[in-house]
Amino acid sequence: MSFHEVSIVVRAVNRASNEFARINTDVNSLATRVRSLGAAITGLGATGIAITHIASEFGFLNVEQARVANSVLSVVTALGLFLRTSWGVAIAQKIYTAATALASSVTWVLNAALAMKIALLTLGIGLIVATAAYMSWLASTTRDAASAMSDYNAELARTPRASSGSTGSSGASLEELRRRGVE
Repeated sequence: MSFHEVSIVVRAVNRASNEFARINTDVNSLATRVRSLGAAITGLGATGIAITHIASEFGFLNVEQARVANSVLSVVTALGLFLRTSWGVAIAQKIYTAATALASSVTWVLNAALAMKIALLTLGIGLIVATAAYMSWLASTTRDAASAMSDYNAELARTPRASSGSTGSSGASLEELRRRGVE
């Protein structure tokens, strides 16, 4: 076999381009929405100025009220016009990015809290199981000790007792008791 017969196949899949295209689509969609919102706000402000002027002409608003309303609605119109510009769209996208980052951070914190809750519940359940196992062992040990004590008392009751004043044959039975471990 020579080097001319060896072939290497490299297959590269570009998955990043699809994601970048999706992000570009999202950005363009957001820009369109922001411009539409800016147009609506501009129309609302301009309509409000026209209604304020008509209301002032018919005497529903005095001069001071009309001036304040026109000032506020002029600011609303200016905001709408600003949102229709590329600077306004860029600022709206920055605000959207910050809001998304904040929402992502909050989601991470909530997921961490959920993981901690699950971990603590698992430890709690483990602690309960360990306590139950210990209590079972303690009950079994106590039962065995009580049984041993009962057997000891029964054996002690079967042995002959020497009277307190006699010294004769009780020496052998006392020796036998000592040999068996009974004092």
